[in-house]
Amino acid sequence: MPIKQLSIFLENRSGRLEAIAKILEEKNIDICGLSLADTADFGILRMIVNDTETAEAALREKGVVLHLNDVTAVAVEQKPGALAKVLAALNDTSINVEYMYNLSEPCNGNPVLILRFSEPKVARERLRQFGCTLLNGTDLAQK
Repeated sequence: MPIKQLSIFLENRSGRLEAIAKILEEKNIDICGLSLADTADFGILRMIVNDTETAEAALREKGVVLHLNDVTAVAVEQKPGALAKVLAALNDTSINVEYMYNLSEPCNGNPVLILRFSEPKVARERLRQFGCTLLNGTDLAQK
């Protein structure tokens, strides 16, 4: 099942990232995981939070440019080969992993990968068939 991710456009200038963090802090929003990719002029901050609706409203109210994306959360064992197992599920398909990052805290003791796929529904079905554990937003909010 998909998880909503905030994708926030940021100008690459001092204090901009802190401003986002403060907006979320004011609304008591917990950041479960994040990834920041940047260039010289701008960046994309991708975040999974415990209350996406409140975070989205608060950020938009402050004029923050953002988009909601569906991503997939997969719990993996903390052992060699865990990532290979997830990727093997997609081996004979044309599905691309567009990006991936992990959460800052485990879920039920297991590391959690966040993935965006070119074909998310097909990818999730393949992962289930290979015995991968898919998580939902409630799973992630209950650290």
